[in-house]
Amino acid sequence: MLTEENIRFQYINSKHMKARTLFLAASFIATSAMAQGLKSGIDRNNMDLSVKPGENFYEYAAGNWMKTHPLDAEHPMNGAFVDLEELNKKRIREMVEDYAKKPQKQGTVAQKIASIYNLYMDSTRRNRDGYAPIKPVLAKIRAAKNRKELIKLMYDLDAKGYGTFPVGFGMTVDAMNSDRYIIGVSQGGIGLDPEYYTKPNEQQKAVVAAYKSLNNDFFKMVGNSPIEAKKKMEAEWALENQIAKVSYDQVKSRDPQANYHPMTWEKLLKDYPAIDWNYLLKVNGYPNNGGKVDVGQPEPVHEVEKIITTAPLESLKAYMELAVISSASGMLSDNFSNRQFEYTKVAYGVKQQQPRWKRALSFVQGIMGEAVGKLYVQKYFPESSKHRMIELVKNLQQAFAQRIEENTWMTPATKTKALEKLNAFDIKIGYPDKWQNIDSVFVIDDAKTLFENVKGVQEAAHKYRIAKRWGKPVDKKEWHMTPQTVNAYYDPTTNSINFPAAILQPPFFDPEVDDAANYGAIGAVIGHEMSHGFDDQGCQFDKDGNMKNWWTEEDKKNYNARTKVLVDWFNKQEVMPGLHVNGEKTLGENIGDNGGLNVAYRALQNSMKQNPLTDKDGFTPDQRFFLAWGRVWASNVAPQFVAYIVNSDVHSPNVSRVNAALPMIDSWYKAFNVKEGDKLFVPQAQRAHIW
Repeated sequence: MLTEENIRFQYINSKHMKARTLFLAASFIATSAMAQGLKSGIDRNNMDLSVKPGENFYEYAAGNWMKTHPLDAEHPMNGAFVDLEELNKKRIREMVEDYAKKPQKQGTVAQKIASIYNLYMDSTRRNRDGYAPIKPVLAKIRAAKNRKELIKLMYDLDAKGYGTFPVGFGMTVDAMNSDRYIIGVSQGGIGLDPEYYTKPNEQQKAVVAAYKSLNNDFFKMVGNSPIEAKKKMEAEWALENQIAKVSYDQVKSRDPQANYHPMTWEKLLKDYPAIDWNYLLKVNGYPNNGGKVDVGQPEPVHEVEKIITTAPLESLKAYMELAVISSASGMLSDNFSNRQFEYTKVAYGVKQQQPRWKRALSFVQGIMGEAVGKLYVQKYFPESSKHRMIELVKNLQQAFAQRIEENTWMTPATKTKALEKLNAFDIKIGYPDKWQNIDSVFVIDDAKTLFENVKGVQEAAHKYRIAKRWGKPVDKKEWHMTPQTVNAYYDPTTNSINFPAAILQPPFFDPEVDDAANYGAIGAVIGHEMSHGFDDQGCQFDKDGNMKNWWTEEDKKNYNARTKVLVDWFNKQEVMPGLHVNGEKTLGENIGDNGGLNVAYRALQNSMKQNPLTDKDGFTPDQRFFLAWGRVWASNVAPQFVAYIVNSDVHSPNVSRVNAALPMIDSWYKAFNVKEGDKLFVPQAQRAHIW
């Protein structure tokens, strides 16, 4: 993915959820005469021309933008992604509030959107109810008399979306047969990444302290005395810590082979006997087991077996109680969301909670994202943009093919396989060809609480997905992002590159700007997503989306040697005193940027053979290409959020996606006459030459 992690800004509170990619846009293929009438796409006022490009290209390209756009109190980071997110919120607010202000016919999409929004905005009602919506659930946990009764309740509540079972269980695509769904079992049960428990740095220690304090207060807020709350918090933390110690860390979690352990259902029952898998299957609504299971991470699943059979009953109850509180807190009184925000301030460095209407919109889109997306594309995504985008993607595919054919480190056999995969990309732009219409299977009742309605939605949507998918071929045309999401992604199991409508806007793509800046922004984003098909993870999947080796042994050895250059280089990037980028963890995204820039630059050169571009605003076309890339990543970031990105994200911080990425690109040196002795200079032999 290409992202600035727009999902982060919504502060999802479920202890078992994690955030996630990049971005994209359309092509503007201009005739030579037309191109001369277009703008350069470069605003010199955004630049700091007192800085030499070879000393700090990030500051050179966007230093004045960063000075004149200070970080506001609501966000941990600003920049192009956040600007578009905020623009979208204003647009979507108009649509949603238009529905919310007047009565709507029961059962219509308009009524469901309006009711969810109004239920969230009704703080008076939610504050009056306090934590009453979850009181019956907490009472059941506290009343359990023995282990058998409690573990059954753990399974039951987990199936209802409370996150009480510390193992992931559900439908997943079979990595070695991507046309088929199977049952997936995976590690879970911890609220932070494993490293926060096992080897925390100073910022991670601060987050851990804030996390434990939050959990302690959550316990108090549902009726526990201060002494009881502290005791439950420590017991719950001990179980999380026990799981974290054997969980796969963020580097190992990226290895597809290391996270794939297929077996029969019978073997699952035999090898993991402490867990009642047959009951889990039943209570989750699966009509059969499908015959095959993938236990992604065996060690933490075995650890959960130990926990549910040997942990003190009161510790298990504390774990389940917190899971229920955490999963529901965003739907309860303001006391819960306000207390959650205090944690957010520590973890991300945000100073001010977003206004209620923004949080309400995020909530609506979490439930009705596709329905809102339909409205969004009807108003803000013309069909012409889709056609332009397809054209640009095709140009990037051609440029990528040229670079594969020209490289000197792959044998013809592997090149053939690589080209087959490249040409087989499923290109999805704007919005799905076929909408899922999940909103048709649930009702929203204004007489019920927000919490009750959401639980009804979760249950109906879960049943819908099982009925639609289980036992049937995988529908590879489904999307995993809404059209209004400012991002883009590559899916290895469908071999698809996916570009939601919302990214097709300035500064990523501007129809009034010539090809140089557009290729440097949206073109490089397209190339980034294409390169994910050939990064250290994507290269393990074939053209049909199956995890299958298509490399000769020698070619894979050469590939690994070339990608290690990026690992070693990014390991040296110190973004805060004592805090370095993890080159292994960020390798996939760094390959994406490296390949994306090289492929987009080649595509621009191909374009200029037919439609030559002249210098504009004092910059050559090549310079404008790289300046556009620098502008896309311009941002001010709270120090805590920089640390969060390094500690918990597979993307490098924005400054590194410019000042560390560009020194690996040969054409950048020529464009700006970067020489030996310049701070960012890297000898050519030490640069990464991959795609």
